[in-house]
Amino acid sequence: MDNPDVELDLQRSVQAVLRELNAQTPALQSNQGMWRWSLHKKVERDPGKRPVLVRILLRELEKAEREDARHVIMPLLHTLMYVFTKATGITEELHRRTYAFCMRSLTLPAPYCTVALDCAIRLKTEAAVPGTLYQRLVIAEQNLTSELYPYQERVFLFVDPELVSPSVCSALLLEIQAAQEQQTPEACMRHVVSHALQAALGEACHAGTLQRKLQASPRLVLERYFHAVVSAVEQMASEPSPSREGHLERLEEIYCSLLGPAEAARGRCGGKRLLLPSGDPLQDQLPSIPLPSPHITFHLWTDEDQLWKELVLFLRPRSQLRLSADLEALDLQGVPPDRESARASVLSTDSGIERDLPSGADELPSPESPEMERAGLQRKGGVKKRVWPPDILMPSSWDGPPGLHRRTGRPSGDGELLPGVSRLHTARVLVLGDDRMLGRLARAYYAIRKRETQKFCLTPRLSLQLYYIPVLAPEPAASRHLELGELATFLGRADPWYENTINTLCPAIHKLAEMPLSLNTSRTIDPFILDVITYYIRMGTQPIYFQIYTVKIFFSDPSQDPAEDIFLTELKMKIQDSKIPRDGFSPRRRGVAEGPGAELSICYQKALLSHRVREVTVSLRATGLVLKTLAASDSDVSGPTYCPPAAAPVTDHRCLNVSVTEVVKTSNLAGRSFSTVTNTFRTASIQIQSQDQRLLTLSLDKDGRRTFRDVVRFEVAPCLEPCSGAQKSKVLSSHRQEMERTKAKAKPLLMPINTFSGIIQ
Repeated sequence: MDNPDVELDLQRSVQAVLRELNAQTPALQSNQGMWRWSLHKKVERDPGKRPVLVRILLRELEKAEREDARHVIMPLLHTLMYVFTKATGITEELHRRTYAFCMRSLTLPAPYCTVALDCAIRLKTEAAVPGTLYQRLVIAEQNLTSELYPYQERVFLFVDPELVSPSVCSALLLEIQAAQEQQTPEACMRHVVSHALQAALGEACHAGTLQRKLQASPRLVLERYFHAVVSAVEQMASEPSPSREGHLERLEEIYCSLLGPAEAARGRCGGKRLLLPSGDPLQDQLPSIPLPSPHITFHLWTDEDQLWKELVLFLRPRSQLRLSADLEALDLQGVPPDRESARASVLSTDSGIERDLPSGADELPSPESPEMERAGLQRKGGVKKRVWPPDILMPSSWDGPPGLHRRTGRPSGDGELLPGVSRLHTARVLVLGDDRMLGRLARAYYAIRKRETQKFCLTPRLSLQLYYIPVLAPEPAASRHLELGELATFLGRADPWYENTINTLCPAIHKLAEMPLSLNTSRTIDPFILDVITYYIRMGTQPIYFQIYTVKIFFSDPSQDPAEDIFLTELKMKIQDSKIPRDGFSPRRRGVAEGPGAELSICYQKALLSHRVREVTVSLRATGLVLKTLAASDSDVSGPTYCPPAAAPVTDHRCLNVSVTEVVKTSNLAGRSFSTVTNTFRTASIQIQSQDQRLLTLSLDKDGRRTFRDVVRFEVAPCLEPCSGAQKSKVLSSHRQEMERTKAKAKPLLMPINTFSGIIQ
């Protein structure tokens, strides 16, 4: 389609998207995100416009490269790849130019080079076998059965009913149900077959007749053609040097078998001016093949273990496939906290008499043998202890082995942590809410990590990806609204495309909740909220890691055990009016003014650029204290950092931002007076104790449900991985074995939240 009017219209839409990235006026910011959505809707309704849009986006990318306008590279590249995933009929010249741009972008710093490499790999696969990206995406997201591509994905949308209004929950649930009721497995299989044949055969494919034939086919016939198409595409994609001619011949056979020789010949005889029965050119009436939204399950988060249970239930239907016997047991109820590592019971046939042993039973295998490499602890009969590889309980275990987060070939984060056990499942957990919801997610994430050290069943098979969409309740006070959205603000500063696409979604969600509910799901709708969620889930592959902090709390009652909890964004301390009850009477000298606040003893490790440990202890009177984990500005070096997938997350510069409201006493002729001043400093860990019998109140992650009263002392430090040690066995020369427990260097527990680009340097 070379219509100048079409190209001009698409060019204006692309320029509007680029203007949004630099919008500073509230009038333009209020509609941010709508231009990108409307741009994709234009080419979705008229697929013939997609090659034109690809050419425009590529031209803008090359212009940004010449002018070094890096702030628009990520949005344009993500938009371009999203079009490539859906499109058919993209010329080899456009594939080649886009691939060349991605290869040139590898010289840019992270995260540009990381995203460019991901796009280059996907482009190479799509250019070799057209339609591969679409096919794999639909199979994984819709959980369609395929032996050649057995990967499955599911989106878990969690909402806290105490933080999000019922109207918002109902509106989101109805929009998801309305869209997914039209996405039956049969419809998804028809889309896969139509897209694969149309992408491979091009204008020789009679698309309208093909879709009508598939619509009239029964389920068994449709499944047969679906598996035939998937087999042809996957076998072609797996070959190191694919033959384009052989692939086309195989798909032409499927096409002729489906339509019949006479009808299929009609599609080839017209050449580039192939005519439909109505007499109109095929390229002008190309039927649209939608890309179904992913399978989303909606959950009201009411149980602390709900996330763990949903992940287990996601794995259970396929738990018997490609798994070893000792990983079969999936326990929904968990294990006791004091239980040791999981054991596998083995029936012993050993009589205990030495002469009954078979010959050679006492001989140890050579140190180089595979048996010795796998053996963690050898015993004759009895119970054999399971020993996992020492490098699997790492922060990157959920995200897969070090390497690129790929959407081509295998879903992101897949890999084999144990021999013979593949990660076939990807759970994409999306939470909606404010900073309080993220604090709850951090607690669930820590609980899952801790549970995995006791019963290792999820990590080898499941890739866990976390996503966040801020939904802030309308507040009359703007300060409260900003206070509960600090993490969303940080993500928007780190990734401008996240700010433009996701942070602007909150007003649209509230508008959706105010609209009258419609129970009629038969009509065709354009769900804006669901489309943005789908775009975020598919294109948000670059994580930003957040340090989780642990706090140990000591109470005034000596009989009460200390409490331990974690927080992600903030810890706030206030002074209670009551004091610690004491036996007896402690008189106070007359004329001594106590003053507001409480005497605090603060001991902390000062954060230095040299990374040397320097402890500081101070005593002061204060009325309150706030610990924040997020950077206050872009120039602040503390807070989360972007971590290249090939390297371990860097945490040396991560620290707490402490604000203490200190009471200053002044004396003059009028008497004594008190004023307050706020002091700020940075630290890696801190200990605070009340010195004058004043009790403290702690609030975690701005959540009123997580409040601790009658506190006299608390300690804050970075939360470490629940299991940072590994067991190593050493075979002595005297054929005796002894167990050594070596404590590895403590690793911080980081919670990743996916964005489009990570942190733009």
